[in-house]
Amino acid sequence: MLSGVTQTTDSAVTERAPRRRTRPLMHRAWIVAAVTFVTIIGGAAFNSLPGLLIDPLNTEFGWSRGEIGLAVSLDMALYGLTAPFAAALMDRFGIRRVVVVALGAVATGALASVWMTASWQLLLYWGLLVGLGTGSMALAFSATVTNRWFVARRGLVTGVLTAAGASGQLVFLPLCAWIVKDHGWRPASVTVALAALVVIPFVWLLMRDHPADVGLAPYGGAYVEKPAPVTGAAKRTVRVLFDAARTGPFWLLAGSFAICGASTNGLIRTYFVPSAHDHGMQITAAASLLAVIGVFDVIGTVFSGWLTDRFDARRLLAVYYALRGVSLLFLPMLMAPTVHPPMVFFIVFYGLDWVATVPPTLALCREQYGEDSAIVFGWVLASHQVGAALVAFLGGVVRDVTGSYDLVWYAAGALCATAALMALVIRRRDTATAVTL
Repeated sequence: MLSGVTQTTDSAVTERAPRRRTRPLMHRAWIVAAVTFVTIIGGAAFNSLPGLLIDPLNTEFGWSRGEIGLAVSLDMALYGLTAPFAAALMDRFGIRRVVVVALGAVATGALASVWMTASWQLLLYWGLLVGLGTGSMALAFSATVTNRWFVARRGLVTGVLTAAGASGQLVFLPLCAWIVKDHGWRPASVTVALAALVVIPFVWLLMRDHPADVGLAPYGGAYVEKPAPVTGAAKRTVRVLFDAARTGPFWLLAGSFAICGASTNGLIRTYFVPSAHDHGMQITAAASLLAVIGVFDVIGTVFSGWLTDRFDARRLLAVYYALRGVSLLFLPMLMAPTVHPPMVFFIVFYGLDWVATVPPTLALCREQYGEDSAIVFGWVLASHQVGAALVAFLGGVVRDVTGSYDLVWYAAGALCATAALMALVIRRRDTATAVTL
């Protein structure tokens, strides 16, 4: 009788044993972060190509640079405007589904452009589809992954994922430039489509929406149940926008960050290569210079974060914008058929300053808007892309009318001076922790 009880108890223990989980050598959060990193690198590849297509499309179809710039501007505007809502969609439908659909939209737009014959198709394929797709894989994607999967090392992961965009630009810009130069723009567009399609299986198989999906706690934190799908996040996103729009600091932050986008993505990323080509520089050489910006972008962003912890964010922004404006005023004089030391100095400096504005801008959003700061920053980021979109369109128009991009560089330099003044007049809400330069 006793032996029977013992046998039953041993059997029960044996049945329960397989349910015990041994601690994995690597937390699943790092795998999810790695997939996110690769996906963001791919997103940078998708955004690298439009600037390389301006001259080939103008030559083949006779489309004006203004028409082509309009499609690029739509892409940039949607990249920013989609971001605040992408997080809401991820809360409602899950990270995997949203990112897979976004990658599918990018692949469809890039592949369909191979057969386009009219400029409105460029607006549809590269402007609408690619813009919506890449916007869904912007900062909202990395922020959602970081917030769900990490408690410890959250700052490190955020920095690495932010750097992924620069890494993607570094990898894909020279490659796409070589393809465009030696094989034409269509193979380059197909390459972008294939890159998006290749990433989809990795996202679907390795990405998970929440640590609870695989029975884990976030890295460095305690186990929490997976929250129910959120249906009101989009409404809150809009409400926070209306509340912030009633305050002066929001418009100063949004306006200065719009100028930041105009002088980086809208101007340098879109028109540096065709402008250098106008002065006789090979497309591959110009694209390689642009890729170098991505290297120093990482260094500048990290250093700017360190400075933001120690100095007044308003004064940092003023210094960044002022120096950027001065450098743009000198750029037309640096354009030449070959790469020379002053141009290399400009590239290094501009790389250090490229997104150095992000840490102090985010710090000011936190200071002014507290728990709503992340959403407010999402809308400020949207203004960044709207500014980029306007300059991407107007830059092409100026080139069509004047035959040169010089006026665009000078105008952008003046705008940066305006942004420096806007940063200085943002009111201080908490002076206790401010440190002067």
